[in-house]
Amino acid sequence: MKRYQPYIQPYLSAFLLGPLLMITEVIGEVMLPKMMALIINHGIAQRDNRYIFMMGIAMAATSLVMALGGIGGAYFSSKASICFTSDLRQDLFAKVQKFSFKNIDDFSTGSLVTRLTNDIQQVQNVVMMGLRMMFRAPGMMIGALIMAFMMNPRLAVIILVVIPLLTLAIVIILRTAFPRFQVMQKAIDTLNNGIQEALTNVRVIKSFVREDYEEEKFCRANGQLKEASMGALNIVIMTMPVMMLAMNITTLAVVWYGGNIIIAGEMQVGDLTAFTTYIVQILMSLMMLSMVFLQSSRAMASVKRINEVMDVEIDLTDEYSAQKEKKVTEGRVEFKDVCFSYQSSSSGSDGKKENNLVLEHLNFTALPGQTIGIIGATGSGKTSLVQLIPRLYDVSSGQVLVDGVDVREYSLQNLRNGVGMVLQKNVLFSGSIEENLRWGKEEASMEEIYAVAESAQADGFIRAFSKNYATEMGQGGSNVSGGQKQRLCIARVLLKRPKILILDDSTSAVDTATEARIRECFGTVLKGTTKLIIAQRISSVEDADQILVLDDGKISAMGTHQELLNTCEAYQEIYYSQRDREKEVSA
Repeated sequence: MKRYQPYIQPYLSAFLLGPLLMITEVIGEVMLPKMMALIINHGIAQRDNRYIFMMGIAMAATSLVMALGGIGGAYFSSKASICFTSDLRQDLFAKVQKFSFKNIDDFSTGSLVTRLTNDIQQVQNVVMMGLRMMFRAPGMMIGALIMAFMMNPRLAVIILVVIPLLTLAIVIILRTAFPRFQVMQKAIDTLNNGIQEALTNVRVIKSFVREDYEEEKFCRANGQLKEASMGALNIVIMTMPVMMLAMNITTLAVVWYGGNIIIAGEMQVGDLTAFTTYIVQILMSLMMLSMVFLQSSRAMASVKRINEVMDVEIDLTDEYSAQKEKKVTEGRVEFKDVCFSYQSSSSGSDGKKENNLVLEHLNFTALPGQTIGIIGATGSGKTSLVQLIPRLYDVSSGQVLVDGVDVREYSLQNLRNGVGMVLQKNVLFSGSIEENLRWGKEEASMEEIYAVAESAQADGFIRAFSKNYATEMGQGGSNVSGGQKQRLCIARVLLKRPKILILDDSTSAVDTATEARIRECFGTVLKGTTKLIIAQRISSVEDADQILVLDDGKISAMGTHQELLNTCEAYQEIYYSQRDREKEVSA
C-alpha cells in the first residue's frame, strides 16, 4: 500500500469525507425501522394522530439528512477514486515512456493498452465502491444487529446462525473468482493485440484479401474472451442468488418464529416489522460486502498487472552518468571492440551462438562531418549497429564513443538531442504536417519549416494538398505514400540540425533522382554533421567517405567505394548485380 499513498495524499479530504458522509445514511437506516415500530405500537394502536404526525415529520427529516449525506458521500467517493486513478494512469504512462527498447519488448502493445485503460478502470471501480461501502455496510450490519438484539435476543439468534454460513460461501466464491479474473484480463490483452494489429495493417489485409482470415482470427480471440468472461462472471452470478436465498429463508424463519412470540403476547407487531427490516439490512450489508470483496478480487488481478509495469527495472538510464551536462558538439563517432546481443547468454557450441551476439568486435571511427555508408545482407546487424549510438540499446561489451566520451556517460536527453534518426519504419503522428515537422524543432519558424521540406524534396507534394502544411495526417501517415512519408521524416530530422544523422534505409521508397537531390542537400544543410547511412543500393552510399560492409554481425570490409570495388569480393558482387539489374530495367 505504500506505493499508492502518494496518490491518496493529495485527495485525503475526499477519501475521508466520502465514507464519513455515508455514515449519515447508516444512522438513518438504523433509526427509521425503530420509528416505524413506534408509529405502529403507539400511534396506530392508540389512534394518536398527533404522535403519528410528529413521528412522520421526524422520519421525513431523517430521510432528507440521509439523502444529503448520500449525495455528498457519493460525490467525494467519486472524486477521490477518479483523481486517484487519473494520477496513477499518468504515472503508469510516464513509466512506459521511460522504457528502453528492451523493456518494451517484454510487453505486447495490447497488454500495455489494457493495463493503462481496463486495469486502471477496475481499480477505480473498486476504490469508488470501497469508499461508499467502507462504513456503510459494516455500520449498517452492526447497527442493525444491536437493534435486533435490543428488541428480542431470542429472535436475533437466527441471524447469528446465518452469518457464518454466508461468510463461508463468500470466501469460497472469492477464492474461486480470483484466478478466473486473471485469465479474463489476459484474454482482453490478446483481443486488444489483435484489434491493434488489424486496424494498423488494414491496408495490407485488404491488399492480400485476408479479411476472412482476420475475421476468423478475431472470432477466436473474441470467443476466448467470452469463455474467460463467462467463467469469471458465473461466479459473480452465483453470489446474488445465494444471498437472496439466505435472505428469504431467514426472513421466513423470523416471521414464523416472531409470529408465535406475538401470539404468546411477548412481542408487539411493530417490533416484528422493525425486526424483519433489520434482518434484511444485515443480510443486505453482507451482500454489499460480498460485492466489494468480489470486485476487489478482480481489481487485485488488475493491481498485480499494474505493479508488473511499475516494478520494471529500466535498463537504460543516465542515473550514473558521469558527464550529464555534456552535450554533443562535434559528432565524432567511434566503435571500440563493440559486441552486442539482444538476449542474455545461453549454452551453445560456438561463441556466437553461446552469447547470442548480433554484433561482434566492431571497430571503426567516423570523423565530424564525414559520411559513413553501411551496407550488408538482411540480418547482418546494420540497424543494431546504429541503435547503439543514441543508446536505444547498450553494448554488451566494448565502447561506443561520441566526441571521445562513452555514450553511457552522457545524459540520455543530451545524447539524443545531438543525434537525429530516420528509422527503418517511418512513423508520423496524428496532427497536421506542420505539427509533425515541428517534432524536430518545436519553436521553428515557418521559413525554417519550408526550407527543410524543400531540402528533403517534400515541399512540392505538400503544397499540392489543398491545405498544404496544415493538412491533417491520417493514422500513421496513411494518406501519404511511402516515399512521401520518408521525405517528411527526413525533413523532420533536418529541422533538428543534429550533430550526428542516422538514416536507416530511409530513401528506399524514393526514386534515384530524388534520392540524389536529398543527398546533395546533406552536403549543404548538414555540412558539419556526421552522417551514417544504411542502404540497400550502393548508389546511395558510393559518395561516402567510408563504407562499412557488414556480414553476419562483423565488418568484413571497410573503405571508399573505389577501394572496395578493387579489394572486396562481396562488395563487387552487390555492385555488379545491382548495375546489371538497373540496365535491364532501363532496357
